[in-house]
Amino acid sequence: MNALDRSHDPGRQSWVASAQSHPDFPIQNLPLARVKHGNTPGAIAVAIGDEALLLPPAIEAGWGKDLPPGALSLGLSALNVFAGRPPAEWRAARLALSDALSDRAWESRLRPALRPREELEYLVPFQVYDFTDFYASAYHATNVGSMFRPDNPLLPNYKWVPIGYHGRASSIVVSGTPVRRPRGQTAPAEGAAPAFGPTRSLDYELELGIFLGGRNALGTPVPASEAAARIFGICLLNDWSARDIQAWEYQPLGPFLAKNFATSISPWVVTADALLPFHVAMPARPSGDPEPLEHLRIPDNWTVAARLEVLFNTAAMRARHDADIVVSEVRFEQAMYWSPAQLVAHHASNGCNLYMGDLLGTGTVSGPDPASRGCLLERTWRGTEPLTLPDGETRKFLEDGDEVVFRGRCSAGGAVSIGLGECRGVVLPA
Repeated sequence: MNALDRSHDPGRQSWVASAQSHPDFPIQNLPLARVKHGNTPGAIAVAIGDEALLLPPAIEAGWGKDLPPGALSLGLSALNVFAGRPPAEWRAARLALSDALSDRAWESRLRPALRPREELEYLVPFQVYDFTDFYASAYHATNVGSMFRPDNPLLPNYKWVPIGYHGRASSIVVSGTPVRRPRGQTAPAEGAAPAFGPTRSLDYELELGIFLGGRNALGTPVPASEAAARIFGICLLNDWSARDIQAWEYQPLGPFLAKNFATSISPWVVTADALLPFHVAMPARPSGDPEPLEHLRIPDNWTVAARLEVLFNTAAMRARHDADIVVSEVRFEQAMYWSPAQLVAHHASNGCNLYMGDLLGTGTVSGPDPASRGCLLERTWRGTEPLTLPDGETRKFLEDGDEVVFRGRCSAGGAVSIGLGECRGVVLPA
């Protein structure tokens, strides 16, 4: 595990006043986003309190002059090139940002490069060429399996292999982008033809997204000892799902149109180095479970201590200016059977070439009790236990006008807590 440095110092303060005790973006975080900037297609920005530092004008003002030349690719219009640099350069750039934003000698030069975060227009932070979604929470897998196979909820391979499927990169959208209700085929009544039309069982899935850095050549696996170093950072991820379409199409090959119509991600990428204070050991496997195979034995295998939550509002609630309601809360580190590094190692174990900017989803993050279930399929137990909202409305699945909001926060003793921002999306009619 990499040692902490002065950028993680709980006593470090920024000259950006709003960063002091900021719930999401104190100086100990410094996540990266891609934003529209003037006439350029995009620019990388760094969150600091309620503001964001635009990297192109910061570099013009002299920031980063002592960094390796490759590290200044952080000033380009997407994060892919920077994520392709060695992790030591990721670390050096983050440390240089922390030093400059805590040193008043830099204030006069960098303040012109600051913008209020709420005024920025956000873009997907990477050019994402490949997206893979996993199924790494055993609570989620057991809950869903028990709905369809009560006597055998977890299939025999689950505790041996991280289950995943290839998603669609082109339909990844940034937080705040509306999501249109998809159409598709659904199961017929006995003896009838299937129906085609808007889904009636639209759902969200609470996940973390893992952005990769570096690259491995086609045919070259990523060893277990190197898998963690391929993790560039994380975001919040909502893998919207049409459950009725999924139930009809997924046998025998798996998810397809029920999943690929939209995947929302939060705009801010919290970097691997910002997460170091929040590394915790993976939970011990239950007695009798198999030990991972050799290619999945990660040295000092870790996960991230983070609380994730799902909030919800309806069109009627927004019209009344009602507050969002909390639907679920779950501890990520307690919910996962497979670690982030194990997902990377397994994905590349057959020689699959993983590139900088590739995105992995953890799969739905669910805990042991109903209030910690990360999707409506589980939260309402396939619609048999509807949620009752404060105004008396009920929900089995999402209706048009509903808005789903994910939030996340990392915390650990002796460290300044950092946030993951938010991932939100409102449902439009088909």
